[in-house]
Amino acid sequence: MVAPATLRVVRCGGSTLHGARAVFSADSYLLCAAGDFVKMYSVATEETLRVMGGHADLVTGVQLNPHNHMQLYSSSLDGSIKLWDFMDGIPIKTFTVGSKLLALYALASSEDSVFVVIPKSGERDTFQLVSVKLTKAAGQDLEAKELSVVLDGVDASPKRLAFGREGEYVASVKEVNLQVFFFKRKQLNRFSVSAIKTKSGNNHFTCIACHPTEDCIATGHADGKIRLWRNFYHKKDYTFSTLHWHHDTVMDLAFSMEGTSLLSGGVESVLVLWHNESDCQKDFLPRLGSAIEYISMSSDGALCCTLHTDNRITIINSNLRFSKSIQGLIKSTDVKTGLVVDPRTKALVLNGEPGHLQFYCLQSDQQLFSLDIVQRQYIHQAGLNQADLVKVAFSAQGKWLATVEEREEVTDPELQLKLWFFDEETQSFKLNTRINMPHEDHITDMCFREMDELEDDSLILVTAGRDCVFKVWVMVEDTDPEAQQSVSWSCDFVGSYHNYQATNCCFSEDGSLLAVSFEETVTVWDSVTWDLKCTFCHPPGKIRNICFGRLTCSKYLIGATDYGFLCCWNLLSCALEWSAHLNVLVLQPDPLSEHIAAVSWLSKESSLFVFKPNEPRPIYIQRNLCKEKIQLAAFVPRDEPETIGSEKYHWLRRSQLFFLTDTQELMTLSTKSLEERLTPSSKQLAVEESLPVTPFSLLLGKHRRQQSHEDIDLGKLVHNKHKQDSPAVKELLHTPAHVLPSASFLCPIFINSLLISKENKSAEEVADEVEMESEKTEDDSDEERGVTEMEQEDTSAMELLGEMTCKLSKSQEKELRKIRKMDYSWISAF
Repeated sequence: MVAPATLRVVRCGGSTLHGARAVFSADSYLLCAAGDFVKMYSVATEETLRVMGGHADLVTGVQLNPHNHMQLYSSSLDGSIKLWDFMDGIPIKTFTVGSKLLALYALASSEDSVFVVIPKSGERDTFQLVSVKLTKAAGQDLEAKELSVVLDGVDASPKRLAFGREGEYVASVKEVNLQVFFFKRKQLNRFSVSAIKTKSGNNHFTCIACHPTEDCIATGHADGKIRLWRNFYHKKDYTFSTLHWHHDTVMDLAFSMEGTSLLSGGVESVLVLWHNESDCQKDFLPRLGSAIEYISMSSDGALCCTLHTDNRITIINSNLRFSKSIQGLIKSTDVKTGLVVDPRTKALVLNGEPGHLQFYCLQSDQQLFSLDIVQRQYIHQAGLNQADLVKVAFSAQGKWLATVEEREEVTDPELQLKLWFFDEETQSFKLNTRINMPHEDHITDMCFREMDELEDDSLILVTAGRDCVFKVWVMVEDTDPEAQQSVSWSCDFVGSYHNYQATNCCFSEDGSLLAVSFEETVTVWDSVTWDLKCTFCHPPGKIRNICFGRLTCSKYLIGATDYGFLCCWNLLSCALEWSAHLNVLVLQPDPLSEHIAAVSWLSKESSLFVFKPNEPRPIYIQRNLCKEKIQLAAFVPRDEPETIGSEKYHWLRRSQLFFLTDTQELMTLSTKSLEERLTPSSKQLAVEESLPVTPFSLLLGKHRRQQSHEDIDLGKLVHNKHKQDSPAVKELLHTPAHVLPSASFLCPIFINSLLISKENKSAEEVADEVEMESEKTEDDSDEERGVTEMEQEDTSAMELLGEMTCKLSKSQEKELRKIRKMDYSWISAF
């Protein structure tokens, strides 16, 4: 029996890509830390090629093995160092250190050891650089307990420690202190800068980089200055020069491979290239989207990449020209729009870069496109009140998009409601209507009526605001002769209830009813006449979320209050059906079933409850879903229903539940194993067809597809043995070349796997049979078809019983057909 699958919480997007400096492989792949995974990207196609998992906590460092450039070291807060064959995504060895590893460095001069930053035992917020000896013993899981302290008092950030020319010294910065340790002489020199604060900030060190060929150290500071240190072999005769362009903190520094230029980045989203360490010779690459967190150079110096605070990776050519951008789930300062699903692309839609709406593909972990809503230049400066996107809603078919943008002002907020129409020709949204100040105060919620969009008259948008009203917006013909569109939107109805603030709104499944919550009261309105039908106000507490039931549960209305109650009202009896004491933060109905997911927050942990409104008892409960606070959730419809063995997980068959934490980690629930989740879809397809993604496999795949079509033309009667999954062929195509046995050993196995059994008919024999069948006359076709069906039924029955029928030769079959066609009517005369 197959063990029932268990439901796992999977981190599927939003993992911090700027937790450690990325590295380029020798063949232009990019490897970087992503949460507790290591991701490998193709620089040419921007595609995610590998997702390597195995660490139990955040990955804090990735470094190429200096003695084998096809291998990669990774460190994690779980206290382990892993050695990977990153081309195959296979962990080779795991070294358990024990302490939390905060940074990782691998040097060519150290053959059997790496350097890591760990907390100093017995002291809080104190860290030290240690050398870890990696044993060469047999086995995959090894202990690495042989540590030697190199430097005390280092910073936990990996960008504040660097190794000098050929590993002769190591330099570390912390606060206003710089210390340099020379390995051969065992000498430690300390330097400091003044801690006097100025208008532009202070002199605190923020990052460090060492020249690859000369004795020169570059340091970045919080006041935007860059200092170049020389002659630091002497404690008193050292010198430094200053470069200054950044108006705020210098986030990272990197020298070119030859050391002729220096790259710097900061919060301005501008990459600065300094030539010959001169303040007068510099070039700029501006508007990179967000603050630059890390800068990495390729080994040949042809490319560099910048990792940004919003999870964007930018690939840049050596001449400072933009090349590629790898964008996963862009992290925003605050996700005010919620998690919304685009009905057309099934993409998650939420806040992206400032003023933009990002469409995020869940399958590829990439951004499909970004829509500029605010259409204003964003200024990266703290304290400025700038317009931002706060609300988003799609119509049922994704034909219309409604957005709300506002500028945070205490006394007089600026609001804009925009309606966007999807243009099929350009495959993008175009602005149709802009409405200034649709409400006198902030808009709290909005929704479309989910009905058939074939008739535009049925399309309605409702907005609720703190100005104590909700407004109904409908499409009207645009009478302006200079207008570029034939329709526009205008207000059709304004509703209120006892001068209470409107907080939430939603339509029933058939669009006949509208529910609007006014603080502690839920009101239900007729969406045709806009008459108030009924109100619900039990138990007390402001309504936090409301939603209607669906399908067989469409007669119920669900609401959650900030007093910690989950209520279900019956719309037919206008009475409370049931209530539960539960602090629900997120209430999300499944659009394809009756199920509703409720996420609660209690005792610093999030829990999931899945229920149907007609049953007060949950059908699924997941305690301690994650330690982070879940802010948003969304059901995304599947392309095809998933086969799930366990009955208690059937609520996930048609839709998949995604949720976003307060740290903007995107998570989901999955019944798949770790290997299935970590294998990219392209690789899974190749494994299923026994074809690796190589030029040879493409040629072989084309040949097999042609062979398949030929078999179909012959009536789908040919089943060649070599079309089945052959272990020999699969082993040959998927085993790495450097571990394969000799060709003389593989050749006989491979040839035997391609041989065809004599029991199976050849294609020529089947073709002859098809020709003979076509020579039959129409008169006896029905009779022969019946006989053929009987023969097939008898044959299948006998085969089931394990018996073998005797097969006639072609000449014997021809003789039998001739006998069947002869006229024996003369026998009746006797």
